[in-house]
Amino acid sequence: MFLWCCVAKHFIGGYLLEVVEGCDPSSSEEVSEPDAPHWRRWVVLSLIFAITVINFIDRQTLSVLAPVLRKAFSLSNEQYGRIVSAFQFGMMSGELPMGYLMDRWGARLGLTVAVLWWSSATGAQIFARSGVQFGFVRYWMGTGECGNFSGGMKAVTRLFKKKDRTLAIGIFNSGSMIGATIAPPLIVFLMQRYGFRTAFLVPALAGLLWVPLWCLAYGREPKVPRQTDEGGGSLKTILSSSSSWAVMSCRFFIGPVVQFYWYWIPSYLYGVRHLSIVQIGVLGWIPFFLGDAGGVAGGWVAGLLQRRGVSILNARRLTMYGSSLLCVTSLAVPYMNHVSAALMMIGVAVMADNFLSANMFGAITDLFPERQVGRASGLTGIAGGLSGLLFPLLTGWTVDHVSYTPIFFMVAFMPLAGTIALFALGRRYRQGELPA
Repeated sequence: MFLWCCVAKHFIGGYLLEVVEGCDPSSSEEVSEPDAPHWRRWVVLSLIFAITVINFIDRQTLSVLAPVLRKAFSLSNEQYGRIVSAFQFGMMSGELPMGYLMDRWGARLGLTVAVLWWSSATGAQIFARSGVQFGFVRYWMGTGECGNFSGGMKAVTRLFKKKDRTLAIGIFNSGSMIGATIAPPLIVFLMQRYGFRTAFLVPALAGLLWVPLWCLAYGREPKVPRQTDEGGGSLKTILSSSSSWAVMSCRFFIGPVVQFYWYWIPSYLYGVRHLSIVQIGVLGWIPFFLGDAGGVAGGWVAGLLQRRGVSILNARRLTMYGSSLLCVTSLAVPYMNHVSAALMMIGVAVMADNFLSANMFGAITDLFPERQVGRASGLTGIAGGLSGLLFPLLTGWTVDHVSYTPIFFMVAFMPLAGTIALFALGRRYRQGELPA
């Protein structure tokens, strides 16, 4: 722990003053820079993509190692579900502070703090010796990892034009699937070669190495006059908007779906399909590879429709309703006789859900001005964190007392419920009052 504190102190001390010079604490907003150099936008986006990959390797490490950890620490499905819920509770607790940090200080400092915070927690998992200790550290980890999306959304909104934002969001959001794709073979390799604790240490070091690259590439935050609460939008003002409840309800239903695939599929393959931990490492990446393709495709299709003259509202309807209906394929998973067929059905569902997620995050930039994007993203994260906290508890109980079948049924229809909620509650969508 002392080592982690020293490293964090070194990076914060080295960069804090430089960052603050570019982002005065008297400024509460960033200036949108859609005309920033083309190369710089894509370098920044590539770094957001990279940290999202690292973030989701962090998250997946626990689920890939779940069969080993459950045996080592005598954990039931319900106890494992509590550890997953502790992480989700941390995500929910940290969403609003991280969103405020991004709106107040900008993505450069905000993501720097978030990555240092969660990387320290990731590394601290090597000291955990019980389910309770894992739960505590995973909570700590969650309070920082939630900053990945609010920071990424803030940077994309600042640097990309509206018609390009969903594609940019789809690209960096696809890092979640790339991370989930890389995690099974990487984690299994590290576990077999060096022990399972090393599997927690490697992504923690990767996060620390990312920080200086981010600070150098992002550049200084532009200075602007301080905004009032009315100009920046107080939390009360944002919550009074129907748009907030639309995007929060949408993420409440959609968020736990992909989390179920991240955290429970390795256990499902091990306990129900009777794959070994090595076979999970060899095959477990396939659904997430398809999910990665879905995330990029979701952003690309939305941007293509808008460039072809389709309104933002109709583009969102086509992409979100279409992909949410495709998520229903998860109904077939428990009834597939062969593992390969089950993995393919899971892959199609993950691909559709990630396609949908790219447009769900894009909806935040549709409905909120740039100065509110960080906090709006944080509010959706709280809603997603609440459902993400409850759903693993329900999953653990259901798996222990019934089977996985009811859970596959639920995740088949939750994306459609979230999509309906978005368009039913979003007054700006209903009345065509989208910001320019």
